[in-house]
Amino acid sequence: MALKQLYHGSKEYDQMVKLRYEIMRKPQGLTFSKEELQNEKNDILIGAFDEDEIIGCCILTKMDNSCTRLRQMAVQKNKQGMGIGESMMSFAENIARDKGYKTLTMHARDTAIGFYEKYGYKIKGDAFTEVNINHHVMEKKLI
Repeated sequence: MALKQLYHGSKEYDQMVKLRYEIMRKPQGLTFSKEELQNEKNDILIGAFDEDEIIGCCILTKMDNSCTRLRQMAVQKNKQGMGIGESMMSFAENIARDKGYKTLTMHARDTAIGFYEKYGYKIKGDAFTEVNINHHVMEKKLI
């Protein structure tokens, strides 16, 4: 498995959008707007690949000079539980640290809270609904 940063508009980015749609949006009956995808131009786009096939992805979006937000973490259904998410988390945290961020935050689906807690993320505040799913803000200080 290879982890790498992707370029917005590249072939790999197109694969990333497709994976995110299949895993996160399609089950909810949702799509991506052109504006939403265009806004990712300044984000840090991360992909996990097996040969030329994307098997996982996530995005880091700058919140302010000290905080970035992890979004759109997805792993192919048939590849879940194989350490891909863990590898992407470590990769994303290292990139965030290298960029000078002190905190990584996210809107975690309630079904994923246990996964993120294993890596030191803590729930901040009450549950809320986003894209028709219960979420919690989770946060970790990057050392």
